[in-house]
Amino acid sequence: MMQKNQPDVPAAGRVSWNGSALLAPVPPVLVTCCADGRVNVLTVGWTGICATHPPMTYISVRPSRFSYDMIRKTGEFVINLTTTAMVKAVDFCGVRSGRDTDKLAVCGLHTLPAEHGDVPVLAEAPVSLLCKVRQIIPLGSHDMFLAEITGTSVDGRYLDSKGRLNLQQSGLLAYAHGEYFALGRKCGEFGYSVRKKPKQKGSARFSK
Repeated sequence: MMQKNQPDVPAAGRVSWNGSALLAPVPPVLVTCCADGRVNVLTVGWTGICATHPPMTYISVRPSRFSYDMIRKTGEFVINLTTTAMVKAVDFCGVRSGRDTDKLAVCGLHTLPAEHGDVPVLAEAPVSLLCKVRQIIPLGSHDMFLAEITGTSVDGRYLDSKGRLNLQQSGLLAYAHGEYFALGRKCGEFGYSVRKKPKQKGSARFSK
């Protein structure tokens, strides 16, 4: 006889939880911003691409963060991609506030002027996206800064002889459930699943 009030055993070992922010991996980017002559940098995990034409992105920031008012006031920020060599700075800039710490100086990060905006880019970043805020959307714990990518600054070390970007060579950093990871081995590329295989060249065989 089956006992009553026993928890249901989920099929295939799966369990159901309430909604949770468990999307992973995400890029832990360093966002630069500036206002009143002061430059700050903060780590943001909630970011992504919204559209390609025009190129749109977003960052979600808690209103209590020091950088929040700077971005809201100027309407500009820069998303700087990060690498495994920058992991310690990424973590530090996510747990320390710019209110009482010069995070750029402590982490040994360097800034460069941007050609398409007033916010500097990080010299250590392989790619920096210059962003202008188009809309601020309150979502609860965070506000979303929906922004247009107005310019891109790329480290020339990752361009080949034809000017193509080889970002995979930079050692990009990923973040998943409280931990940092280096991107792993390549297991495919866009469109490879439907690409026709090239015909193999070889001499034809004839049977007598």
